[in-house]
Amino acid sequence: MNNHPFHLVDKSPWPITGTIGVMTTLTGMVMWFHNSVMAGMLMGNIIIIMTMIQWWRDVIREASFQGIHTYKVILSMKIGMMMFILSEILFFMSFFWSFFHSSLAPTMEIGMKWPPLGIITFNPINIPMLNTMILLGSGISITWAHNELINKNYSKMNQAMIITVMLGVYFSLMQLYEYIESPFCISDSVYGSTFFMATGFHGLHVIIGTIFILVSTSRNYKLHFSDNHHVGFEASAWYWHFVDVVWLFLYMSIYWWGS
Repeated sequence: MNNHPFHLVDKSPWPITGTIGVMTTLTGMVMWFHNSVMAGMLMGNIIIIMTMIQWWRDVIREASFQGIHTYKVILSMKIGMMMFILSEILFFMSFFWSFFHSSLAPTMEIGMKWPPLGIITFNPINIPMLNTMILLGSGISITWAHNELINKNYSKMNQAMIITVMLGVYFSLMQLYEYIESPFCISDSVYGSTFFMATGFHGLHVIIGTIFILVSTSRNYKLHFSDNHHVGFEASAWYWHFVDVVWLFLYMSIYWWGS
């Protein structure tokens, strides 16, 4: 019987298997770049995905069935999520720094102008504007879901969560279409590099956030959340709002101002 409110985690194999998966993915990517062999990278991705599924399963069990997530534990998890989002903000700041460093003082190699000579940029009023509306709408729907959870209306919450997931998938498909139709590639000067690195990593975060919300939706169908104990859903909502805000900065700086 524990006489403290903290959670001292049990022994788990998942940190080790996750590390093996990351190492396998990294070495596999090197082999893919040099020898065009994708087997190692795919194996690493499979190990990481399997580790994530089983690790999250254990955390869900601890939260929903074992009663380990006390108030103290929930508070520490919220602080941890805040620190993680802060680290992600600094991660994207590096891309914005690179973009503005290159655009505010264009060098002779790119024609001393921005966008560089020969680069045909996207029309910010077309797909980028649509994607902005999609993400703003998904931010409204996830907030609606949170409000319905507080009011213990779980059926309405399920509807709002499904809408959010559908909008996230729609955004990813539109960005894929935009990439396929792009008139430039990642190797087209510093513009292509900064554009695809910034928007590509944001797109990856949208996919991760969509999976995060999908898992929360599945848990809500199984009645894992209550009006005063829903830290898993709350973390997914915070993450999604972070993705929305980053996109607004990407749209205003790279698509609108930068074009």
